[in-house]
Amino acid sequence: MARFGLILLLAAALGYTAASPIDEQQVLDSPSFLAPGKDWDWTDCGGDGHVVRIKSIEVSPDPPKRGEDLTITVTGDASDDILDGAYADVTVKVGVIKLLQKEFDVCEEAEKANATIQCPVNKGHHEVVQTVTLPKEIPPAQFKVNIRGYTGDDDDLVCMDLMMDFRPKRGSFLQW
Repeated sequence: MARFGLILLLAAALGYTAASPIDEQQVLDSPSFLAPGKDWDWTDCGGDGHVVRIKSIEVSPDPPKRGEDLTITVTGDASDDILDGAYADVTVKVGVIKLLQKEFDVCEEAEKANATIQCPVNKGHHEVVQTVTLPKEIPPAQFKVNIRGYTGDDDDLVCMDLMMDFRPKRGSFLQW
């Protein structure tokens, strides 16, 4: 909502630094948190009490490539209106390394990006398409982005985890 707050936060998150509890972190040499053959995935970790439930996320190109435009299409449902004051805590991790932990004002970020959905966002079904340029400096690593959104009254707004793998693939030579 307000682009679900996620598209901007996702794009911003790939470039900064974050933190999370140790029990949620992965060791750098641990197995992949993505299914074999997948370079990215997401989960809606929200429950019945969350205002926004993400139904689908599609990216193009698939897989995402550093230094190129990435078009993200997010669809979801809002069970209530989203008003000014909504915010999201975004955490980006590479293994146990914290790259970003930042709070974003969802409505302000949507306005800055000239998003097609602006606050207030009415309850109902929404689809948002946004194109961002991924930095070419993204290191060859697996990233996990945790997004926890809240209303201005601190009620649960949205919960999403996103995983992306920018490591070179077998058979490729120095793709990064």
